[in-house]
Amino acid sequence: MNKGTLIILAGPSGSGKDTVMKELFKLLPDLKFSISSITRDMREGEVNGEKYNFITREEFESMIENKQLLEYNVYCGNYYGTPKAPVEKAIAEGKEILIEIDVNGAEEVRKNCTDYFSVFIMPPSFEVLRERLVGRGTDKMEVIEKRLEEAKAEMARANEFDYIVVNDDLMTAVQNFKTIIEAERCKSDRIL
Repeated sequence: MNKGTLIILAGPSGSGKDTVMKELFKLLPDLKFSISSITRDMREGEVNGEKYNFITREEFESMIENKQLLEYNVYCGNYYGTPKAPVEKAIAEGKEILIEIDVNGAEEVRKNCTDYFSVFIMPPSFEVLRERLVGRGTDKMEVIEKRLEEAKAEMARANEFDYIVVNDDLMTAVQNFKTIIEAERCKSDRIL
């Protein structure tokens, strides 16, 4: 039986992480997803418990106090974090579990975990990233500008990741990500 592992996924807002993940899960249905807990307002079309558990600041701060998070961070004024228990359970059961976090969260996870590999989703250019964020129509311009500033800092840290997947063509990016996971499954330390 393969040993369980954590797949850390990061990339700037607008890089296409959600779209890549959606297609990846179609190709790898046994892959588990770590549902993050966050304090921001729910966006139109989001479902509580699907990608995020939307909780209050008080609930989140209680999780911090009780050491129930693998990592957490503040992004654009809201808490985002990864509950420990589901990740530990999946790894103990020999499963692969994917967590989508920002670069700071990825750094924390790398400090606290041993069974992981990391992938950074890179937009093809900063201009394309701007177009994607504006095109979403989900945020006001001041929020988009804040996200773009964050994106510059995140992209400067892409070299901290084991792999970089450039999301220029969606299906190529998905196939590249799938190939990385399949190669990781064959590593001797995952099998022996």
